Amino acid sequence: MPDILNISCYKFTPLPDAATLQTTLLERANALALKGTVLLAEEGINFFLAGPAAAVHAFVDALREDPRFADVNPKESWSDTVPFKKMMVKVKGEIIRMNHPTIRPANGRAPSVAPATLRRWLEQGHDDEGREVVTLDTRNDYEVDEGTFQNTIDWRLTKFTEFPPALRAHKEEFANKTVVSFCTGGIRCEKAAILMQEEGLEHVYQLEGGILKYFEETDGAFYDGGCFVFDERRAVGTDLAITPLQADGKDRD
Repeated sequence: MPDILNISCYKFTPLPDAATLQTTLLERANALALKGTVLLAEEGINFFLAGPAAAVHAFVDALREDPRFADVNPKESWSDTVPFKKMMVKVKGEIIRMNHPTIRPANGRAPSVAPATLRRWLEQGHDDEGREVVTLDTRNDYEVDEGTFQNTIDWRLTKFTEFPPALRAHKEEFANKTVVSFCTGGIRCEKAAILMQEEGLEHVYQLEGGILKYFEETDGAFYDGGCFVFDERRAVGTDLAITPLQADGKDRD
């Protein structure tokens, strides 16, 4: 079994001390010889880390000592090598940029649907109230091209800031349907679902934990291809291992 643990996680929670945390978390990660990226903003934290399991778990355990991060639950996968070249901790305006300041997930999330429930809905062709279910991919076009849910809605976004105007142009198409927004790990689809509610859509859910959690908790049915990840692995399959194309060394740029 591969011995490098890769984790990804985010948490929307107010961080007025993001600049101080930047120094603390970088020192902690370096002391544990971890590689990856931690993004901090006033709205929360988003991180991708890799290293020996004991070191990764030690970082997460220390993070959970801060009450704001006590419930973080990283998604895990394994690789033979560390898929990052260095360790970075950055402070940004948003941990995922939408340029829509009224969207504040820390003030209340949109409803979420568990991966197993979404799988069941897709298999039966409707939700538990009989409404048609549509999946909405909130990722960028090159990520979607790596793999996505069957028959998903894809607006060919090139950046997440394009999502709000795209939604307003298409929201009438969602009337009387249940919409499940999804992304890699949950961060974009969480903001997207809140915006859809603000725009008046009634039956909106975010896929809890995103595609990676769907792979982890189901057999990956109704999903074609792999999931693009933002490290040197480039993509993982439904078994959370590197996809065959990447193993062959094919360039995907």
